[in-house]
Amino acid sequence: MGWHGVDMRNHTFSVPLSSVDDTANWAARFGAVLRPGDVILMTGDIGAGKSFLARSIIQSHQSTPEDVPSPTFTLVQTYDTNLGEIWHADLYRLSGSDDVIELGLYDAFDTAICLIEWPDRLQDLAPAKALTIDFAMGDTDDARVLRITTPNADWQARLERVCS
Repeated sequence: MGWHGVDMRNHTFSVPLSSVDDTANWAARFGAVLRPGDVILMTGDIGAGKSFLARSIIQSHQSTPEDVPSPTFTLVQTYDTNLGEIWHADLYRLSGSDDVIELGLYDAFDTAICLIEWPDRLQDLAPAKALTIDFAMGDTDDARVLRITTPNADWQARLERVCS
């Protein structure tokens, strides 16, 4: 596994993942470079793997892995991990950015690792420092291609460690 389709000017690249196990392993390595204050915006169709990636990140960094359900109905789930607190949010059912503030998610952007599904609901609240991962289906049922857009050189350097 490594870089594929790198565009260094725009800090975008693609990561092909061939299986569920490949995705879970990449998620654990990716999670290891996360720190409080990181916001990950995850986009893609329903069933593209956003919740699976979030679940894999969270479980791989818990001292005792626990059930990590999709927050589709609860909107936000929080977890204590060896990385710090992780907020996993599914904003699909929200109508706008006012709902994000009511959830406390906006404040968590500074103190927790935030994994956000359906980030378009954030509107103008999306942090400029956020990393974006767009999910696309791969060549087989379990394959995915992640298109990752980094907002700055710090993210680029951290991701080079994950993808090398």
